[in-house]
Amino acid sequence: MSTSESQKRVLSGMRPTGRLHLGHYHGVLKNWVKLQHEYECFFFVADWHALTTDYASPGQLEDNVINMVIDWLAAGVNPGSAAMFVQSRVPEHAELHLLLSMMTPLGWLERVPTYKDQQEKLKDRDLETYGFLGYPLLQSADILIYRAGHVPVGADQVAHVELTREVARRFNHLYGKEPGFEENAEAAAKKMGKKAARLYNNLRNAYQEKGDADALERAQALIMEQQNISLGDRERLLGYLEGGGKMILSEPQALLTPASRMPGLDGQKMSKSYGNTIPLREDLDQVAKKINTMPTDPARVRLSDPGDPDKCPVWQLHEVYSDEDTRSWVQQGCRNASIGCLACKKPVIDAVIAELEPIQERAAQYEKEPDVVRAILAEGAEQARETARDTLRDVREAMGLGYR
Repeated sequence: MSTSESQKRVLSGMRPTGRLHLGHYHGVLKNWVKLQHEYECFFFVADWHALTTDYASPGQLEDNVINMVIDWLAAGVNPGSAAMFVQSRVPEHAELHLLLSMMTPLGWLERVPTYKDQQEKLKDRDLETYGFLGYPLLQSADILIYRAGHVPVGADQVAHVELTREVARRFNHLYGKEPGFEENAEAAAKKMGKKAARLYNNLRNAYQEKGDADALERAQALIMEQQNISLGDRERLLGYLEGGGKMILSEPQALLTPASRMPGLDGQKMSKSYGNTIPLREDLDQVAKKINTMPTDPARVRLSDPGDPDKCPVWQLHEVYSDEDTRSWVQQGCRNASIGCLACKKPVIDAVIAELEPIQERAAQYEKEPDVVRAILAEGAEQARETARDTLRDVREAMGLGYR
C-alpha cells in the first residue's frame, strides 16, 4: 500500500463498556460521524482489550458489545460509510500481535505512560499479567493490520501512536531490506516500460533531491496504475521512491481530536466512575430531573443572591449547548440575580433533550432488532478481514513464513 493510500484510512476503537453517555458522544462519536465521510474508516469494538483488565469478570461482555454498537449506530455512525466490527472476530489482529511481539523490545512496553498509570488506578485488580503488559502492542497491531494512516486520539493517547510508529519502523528496518533491494527495485522499474521507468526515476530524483511532494504523489500514482508488475515489485518501488527499503507496514499519524471535556453533572469530566453521566438512552424526564438538581454556585442561597457562573457546573453545560445570546443572558442574570437557577437550567435541558431525541429514536429501532446489529458487525468483520489478510500475507512473507 502506498503512503497516499494509507493516509486515506482511519482506525479507531472503543472498549465495550455498555451503554454510552454524552461524554462519549461529544468526545468520540461526533468525530467518527464526521470522519466517515472524509476517510475510509474502520471502527472496532476492542473486546480483547477489555479482557486485559477485566479478565476475571467477562460475564457482561456480549451485552456490553451490542449495547455499545447500538449507541454508535444511533449516534450516526453508518455501516455504509464505515466498517464496524468486533476485534475478536478478526483473528488477524492476534496473529500480527504475536509476530510483532517477537521483535518488540520489552522496555518499549514498560515505558508506555498509561501502563503504570492504569496499574495505579486499578489497584484492586491483579494486573501483573502478560496480557496487560502487552496491551500497547496489541493496540499497535490493531492499527498496523489495516495500514491506517491516521488514528484519532486525544493528547493522552499520542504515546500509543508513537509506539506504533516505532514498531512499524523497526519492522520495516528488519524485514524490508531484502538482499539486492536496490537492484530488484531498478529491475521492477524496467518492467513498467521505458517511458514509465524514465518518468518514475525523474520523479524519484525530484522528491529525494528537492523534496518535491507533488513528485512523490505523481510517482505513487504512476506505480499504482501499472498492471504488469507484481504486488512485491509495487512495494519495492514505493519503498525505493521514498529512500527506504520495501515498505511493509505504514507508520500512522496521530489525528488529534478537538479537545472535548464534556462536563458531568457535578462539574467534573463526565465519567461512569464518577457517577455523573447522562446516558444517551436515559429517560428524558429523568434527564430533566438530573439537570434540575445539579449543584450551582454555593453563594446563591436565595433567589436575590448574586452568583458567579464560573463557579457553577451548569455554566459548563451552557458553554457546550448554548448560543452567545443565551450565554450572555446567563452571565448577566446570574451576576445581578435577575434570574433563578431553575430558569438558568431550562435552556440546557431543552438543548440536551433536543440532541437526545433523534438518537433515542434510532436506538429504539435497533433495540427491537439486535440481529440487525449482529449482521452489521458480521459484515464489517468480513470487510476488515479482507484488508487484514493482505497485510498479514506480506508480514508472513517478510518474516520467512510464506511457505506452505
